[in-house]
Parts: sequence; C-alpha cells; structure tokens
Amino acid sequence: MSTELASGYELHDEPYYLPLADEVEVFMAAYAQRLPVLLKGPTGCGKTRFVEYMAHRI
Repeated sequence: MSTELASGYELHDEPYYLPLADEVEVFMAAYAQRLPVLLKGPTGCGKTRFVEYMAHRI
C-alpha cells in the first residue's frame, strides 16, 4: 500500500531500523511531552533513518 505525500515522496513500508539501546522509548517520551530532541552523531550513523522510522511510527 503506497501513500503519496504532498512533497511527492511515497511512503511504502516501515523504514528498517534496529534499535541499539532505549532510543525509541526516549524519543517517544520526549514526543509525549512535546520536548525537542537533538540527534548528534557522525556521518552515516543512522540519524536520518531513525527519524524516518520514528515519523512512520508516530
């Protein structure tokens, strides 16, 4: 099932992401409290993938 977004981006399936610690729970807690989250790490560590995964979950 494909969903077309206004930007032309198509969302097909849940993006693959393998949690390494409790980052999903921490992000969800911050989201529930409407707190900003800063993701920091080296190039290629998975920041964008994590945000895509969380956006899909929320």
